[in-house]
Amino acid sequence: MEIKNIKSVYFIGAGGIGMSAIARYFMHCGMVVAGYDKTPSELTRRLEKEGMLLHYEENVDEIPHACKNPQNTLVVYTPAVPADHAELVWFREKGFEVQKRAQVLGTLTKMLKGLCVAGTHGKTTTSSMCAHILHQSHVDCNAFLGGITKNYGTNYLLSKESDYVVIEADEFDRSFHWLRPWMTVITSTDPDHLDIYGTKEAYLESFRHYTTLIQPGGALIIHRNLEMKPDVQDGVKVYDYSLTEGDFHAENIQIGNGEISFDFVSPIECVKGVQLGHPVPINIENGVAAMAMAQLSGCTAEELRYGMRTFHGVDRRFDFKLKDDRHVFLSDYAHHPKEILASAKSIRQLYQDRKITAIFQPHLYTRTRDFYREFAEALSLLDEVILCDIYPAREEPIPGVTSKLIYDELRPGIERSMISLADVLPLVKSRDFDVLVVLGAGDLDNLVPQITKLLKEK
Repeated sequence: MEIKNIKSVYFIGAGGIGMSAIARYFMHCGMVVAGYDKTPSELTRRLEKEGMLLHYEENVDEIPHACKNPQNTLVVYTPAVPADHAELVWFREKGFEVQKRAQVLGTLTKMLKGLCVAGTHGKTTTSSMCAHILHQSHVDCNAFLGGITKNYGTNYLLSKESDYVVIEADEFDRSFHWLRPWMTVITSTDPDHLDIYGTKEAYLESFRHYTTLIQPGGALIIHRNLEMKPDVQDGVKVYDYSLTEGDFHAENIQIGNGEISFDFVSPIECVKGVQLGHPVPINIENGVAAMAMAQLSGCTAEELRYGMRTFHGVDRRFDFKLKDDRHVFLSDYAHHPKEILASAKSIRQLYQDRKITAIFQPHLYTRTRDFYREFAEALSLLDEVILCDIYPAREEPIPGVTSKLIYDELRPGIERSMISLADVLPLVKSRDFDVLVVLGAGDLDNLVPQITKLLKEK
């Protein structure tokens, strides 16, 4: 089905952050857009206000009439939806065009020049940074992002003129193999999603295959310390980057008084005096990658400086909720050991002499089973760790796999406890924290507004 023939689009799992961006694109194109999600959220409420028809009961009768014509209705689903979902089964039995979210993004990368960001971690911040730099420049761009940007209050940017589209390239379920990037950054390849890939070698092979999909004339910008070896087509330029080495890197890094600045070193044009608008140490390297792709797309030195200076961050990515004389509170989506390690190092760097407490909700039984020692090692950089029960997402429990695995591996002497999600708010109410961070990709983040309120009342 060609996009020009589509009159309505139906989303199964509409409230996902990536799904909602595509829904907004099709609404902008003037199509009827509807869908199902398991539970209402702030994001689904926004989508409804913008004109999307949503319901929260798995029921074919709830599908709008406008979405029941297989000749002009595209059905988009997320891999997190089970194969026996009643509505998904109905659409397939009736002969509808049914595509994964990644397939739809792949179609867009064939129509436009895809600027994609892949990697185990750093995808959302790097792609959001790059999109912001481009969007405020003379180049401009469309964007489908994995988080809500602070600058725009959305995960979707639209341009009527630009033929660039910034996309977060997700390796889960090999989704990024549907893409045909014009340019791509690969930030990291630390093994993850082993419930899908099985082995580290299969995970790395998936990234190698992804590099074969870059279009001739385009470019690969790859972190120089990765195990995987790229395999690009003829005509694809390859650059490497890192914090302080590579074709693109940072020099003269200055951190202090709540500010971060550095010089951007590039084979095209070096840019001095770059300031981070969201001054977090881990964003220096993310910024190097984002600036590299934006510069290769045509942004000027001054546009790069302005974009970095005015980038305000992404919801749930090192997201400060409260900073005053008594408390610091932030929320971070980190849910892989390497992400938590980077987050912990940045927090420690910013608050060297203060007590740092983390409330961490592990995400997935399989990830906890595979990496509980690495989780404990990363969390042990902090002063106190409070562990919640595992958030299962799409998984069934695995016997013997609980947060206790991480708890038992924490370094000797660290303060530690295990609590249920229901006990988090009473705990915050009863305690006085110095620096508090909520970590994880589950539903613990839903309590962040109430935690913020409780800390402000103190």
